[in-house]
Amino acid sequence: MALLSTYPRFTLQHSLTAEQRDFFRQYGFLHFRGFITPEKVQEILRATEAVQQTWLQEGVEKINGVPIKYGRDVDGSRIVQRFAFASQHSPVLHEFLQDERFRALFPLLEAANERVGENEKDGLVINHYVNVPGSEFSQMGWHTDSLRDVFYGKRIGPMLNVGVHLDGTPATNGGLRILPGTHHQSLREMIFRKKYFKDNTADPEELAVETEAGDLTVHDGRMWHRVAQSPLVGDVSRRRVMYVPIIAGKYAPKKPDSPTPFYLRFLHLVK
Repeated sequence: MALLSTYPRFTLQHSLTAEQRDFFRQYGFLHFRGFITPEKVQEILRATEAVQQTWLQEGVEKINGVPIKYGRDVDGSRIVQRFAFASQHSPVLHEFLQDERFRALFPLLEAANERVGENEKDGLVINHYVNVPGSEFSQMGWHTDSLRDVFYGKRIGPMLNVGVHLDGTPATNGGLRILPGTHHQSLREMIFRKKYFKDNTADPEELAVETEAGDLTVHDGRMWHRVAQSPLVGDVSRRRVMYVPIIAGKYAPKKPDSPTPFYLRFLHLVK
């Protein structure tokens, strides 16, 4: 597949266009500008900070078996750097997931029983990247989202990983890198093409996804991607992204006594 040096940005309405479907089918991702307004971005950030404050006060370590990742901010204060099931702890975030435009993405799964996985997988995940001493989350190595099914001995199911970007991220500040078209790869390539999470090196075929605050991106769960570390240090390196899983198949909600998934036992290695 020819390398992409640039790609189209779309606007997400209540249904996808033929052009958008065709692009996703070929390359495995889509980028939509201005999914939410600057005012909505700030409302979501305030809701996220409220959840963080509660979890810090209560010493929350896991939600539904999923570890919460803590670190340090630019002023040395303790912060949550990876939230899981965040919408279960905030009416604002729960209401956000009811946005009908998410349903416009369902046909990309080409499967039955599509839904927003608010109570499944890791639920609504919020990643807070910042490059400062004490931060436990400034990058994320190469991985696919679908490998978790392999760990459980299950057939790989269709999944979309939908990112709602709360900070603008030009390529010069790190951010999302993808390998377009790798959703068509074999199972062997999905498992062995990269060293999961340990490999952070740039790939000559990778594409930088440059976002503005309020943008939405969606990629196929089988696609290889990483989050590059910002070369900047301090507040200018801050990047906050919400990830919404859109899935299909049998409903499999997590519960407070759910065991920690095997792949998350290595979350501490991600820095």
